[in-house]
Amino acid sequence: MLIRGMKASDWEQVQQIYTEGITTGFATFETKAPTYESWDRSHISSCRLIAEENGIVLGWAALSPVSSRCVYGGVAEVSVYIGSNSRGKGVGKQLMQQLISESEEAGFWTLQSGIFPENKASVKLHETVGFRYIGKRERVGKIHGAWKDNLLFERRSNKVGIA
Repeated sequence: MLIRGMKASDWEQVQQIYTEGITTGFATFETKAPTYESWDRSHISSCRLIAEENGIVLGWAALSPVSSRCVYGGVAEVSVYIGSNSRGKGVGKQLMQQLISESEEAGFWTLQSGIFPENKASVKLHETVGFRYIGKRERVGKIHGAWKDNLLFERRSNKVGIA
């Protein structure tokens, strides 16, 4: 398995994996995958990764800004999605470890994630790579007419933003 930077030409496979996540009902509040142009505008241009094997994208990870205010310039939100045929094989852990490394190189001191409580695999993944649970936003949004809670996790860098 190779972890590498995402290219626009990866979008078809990335979008398919995103759609698989949407279909689970507990990966995102989104109900359909966006176009590449929309996705591209909402994600930070660095720190976009894919895991690939023999030309097949197994999963992807990327960062989004949490705010346009400059004080939050070193804080980003994590998206990580693993293809249905690749879950439970360590793909997420390798993506997250590389994402953490690249985010620190890019100057990010805090990574955060909002995870549905039902998404136990994502909770475990985040804990495994050093995220800590910081709280729960109750009934923060609706999907398919049902209110959903969101568990908040964050990881503070021990290399960036400590001085």
